[in-house]
Amino acid sequence: MKSVILAFVLLSSSVASLAADNAAVGGKWNVHSSVAGNDSDVVCTFTQKDADLTGTCKTDDGEKKAIGKVEGTKISFSYNSDYNGTPLTVKYSGTFDSAANKIAGSVSVDPFGVDGDFTATPAK
Repeated sequence: MKSVILAFVLLSSSVASLAADNAAVGGKWNVHSSVAGNDSDVVCTFTQKDADLTGTCKTDDGEKKAIGKVEGTKISFSYNSDYNGTPLTVKYSGTFDSAANKIAGSVSVDPFGVDGDFTATPAK
């Protein structure tokens, strides 16, 4: 019985330490993207619970529901929108740099198959 309890305690502490290693990115972020020569800016507000991100991104077309994941310093999030009536999904994948306090990486727009880069910094 003691070995079962010890195994449970060890497993619980390792799961807690994995969650503690995720970057903390909850809050408001200014996201600047450059896709196929077009620059755009959105403001995303995230709530983070362990590895899950939820929130909204304010675009020129209004506020969009965003979802994502945090795995260590790797951050991914996306939201659905449309362009001239065609549904699309904007997907971000980047790395949090704690020293610079920013997220940087790539962005893709499906189904159009265009890619680009983005940088996100905390909104003041």
